[in-house]
Amino acid sequence: MRILAFNITHDSAVCSILDGKIEFFCKEERLTRIKRDKLPFKSLELYNSLNLGKIDHIIYHTPVNNEKDVEYVWSNYISKIFNKEMENYSSLSHHLCHANLAFVNSQFEKALIFVIDRNGSMFFLNEQPVARESETVFVANKNEINPVFKNFSLELNKELEKNLILKYIKEYYKNCEISVNNSLGIVKVYESATTLIGQHPLENGKTMGLSSYGELNQNQKLFSDDIPDSNKFCFLHDADNPVCFSDCVDLITKDINKDNYEFYADKAKLVQSETQEQVLKMIKKYVDITGIKNVCIVGGYGLNVVANNYYLENLSNINFYFEPVADDTGIPIGAAMLKYKQETKKNAISNVNNFYHYYQKEKLDIGIQSNLDDVCNLLENKKSVAIFEGNPEVGPRALGHRSILFDARVKDSKKIVNEIKQREWYRPFAGVILKSHLYNYFEKLSVDESPYMTINFKYRSDLDIKYPGITHVDNTCRVQTIDNGTLYTLLELFNKRNNCPILLNTSFNLAGQPLVHTIEDAIKTWKNSSLDAVYFADQNKLLMK
Repeated sequence: MRILAFNITHDSAVCSILDGKIEFFCKEERLTRIKRDKLPFKSLELYNSLNLGKIDHIIYHTPVNNEKDVEYVWSNYISKIFNKEMENYSSLSHHLCHANLAFVNSQFEKALIFVIDRNGSMFFLNEQPVARESETVFVANKNEINPVFKNFSLELNKELEKNLILKYIKEYYKNCEISVNNSLGIVKVYESATTLIGQHPLENGKTMGLSSYGELNQNQKLFSDDIPDSNKFCFLHDADNPVCFSDCVDLITKDINKDNYEFYADKAKLVQSETQEQVLKMIKKYVDITGIKNVCIVGGYGLNVVANNYYLENLSNINFYFEPVADDTGIPIGAAMLKYKQETKKNAISNVNNFYHYYQKEKLDIGIQSNLDDVCNLLENKKSVAIFEGNPEVGPRALGHRSILFDARVKDSKKIVNEIKQREWYRPFAGVILKSHLYNYFEKLSVDESPYMTINFKYRSDLDIKYPGITHVDNTCRVQTIDNGTLYTLLELFNKRNNCPILLNTSFNLAGQPLVHTIEDAIKTWKNSSLDAVYFADQNKLLMK
């Protein structure tokens, strides 16, 4: 059975699975070079051109307000391209798609799944959008996946209808605890600090980086009885209705500098602390209720590595799985897997060890023949080197197939690489480390590895050796552990020659651009930045300035 799925939310992508196994994945932004592109035309056209075989189901997903108009356009487009009817897979399934992806990839027999999202599926009443999924808790096993808790945020100006909306949602979800309070959810509370620093709601990762520079005022609270305090927030009326602190709208700025950053960092610290505490309470509650100690974290907030560390520190007896493709990039994968389960009564096959994007290999006609010894030489001489190998990663974190590497021991390495990437000064970098050395450098957590950069670790304070390139201002680092592949071979070589099992690893792109996909993208990025070199591992070729 072949199932083709696509989403037309931000981070749109196309996924095809054959007999439960992913055979094709493509994220639209990698082809169009428009970050978070919502319209997957090129990805669908690419898939169609491959002629992989008969398609049994084509499903689409979108939690938009004008669903009927959108469905009409896409159903006509799909029928013309594939000569097959499209199936609408949108109705109240957004969080379910997230959850199913995480559960399949976790390989747990039974689990609690926490979906923490900005905007999930819309609930309609009398054909009017009235509320959206914000947080959902599922219980999953190999036979079924069911919600046990759902929090909906009201659409703007629907507060007076809250009780009526709550009544109908409860009727729809008869065996599920339902909460409907106001127009805020956990992610929207977090977003208030992101708006304050002049960023789009989907750029919460910048707030996470800035939060480490802040100080926490214990007297400031953003939640009352575990409900967001709506008096402390307001919505800005543009296309995305971003949330901001109600008393700070006049202070919104992108210019976060060494003179003004403390105020903004304190706000970032506040939302980080308050929201991760709310998620922790939720995890504790449903672990206690169900007795289940396998926990999956997914949804956009699942990319918050600081929060993930917080859960591990406070719940060392829980087995956590943090979904690497936690944002809407993973929706078509989860949707295709869910459809497969519904049709066959079998679970799809985990793709956790194969998070790679479709890429049609190309021949590089320029560059010099080279090897990993040459790459090691460059790194030792304080040169920045991008690695381009095989198919790129699916998720937002570069894991060695489209990465920029640098010697993390260099005093100014953070400044140097931030200038290469042309991004904000306060943002940290990840470290890639040989798996066997993880706890020689970082404080112990209840995990043996962190292969997908989903966890923050605290650097061991008892060590004299420092790595300024990857050690954030709060003495933490987002860590990737490796034990195989080209990056592993390179790092083993670097360690053998320098007694250093760590390198700085960041995504191969410039600020505001998608991850590099093709050789042309790589060369363009190299030419338009101060990046020193690119190593094309498949062809053993090196470009240097």
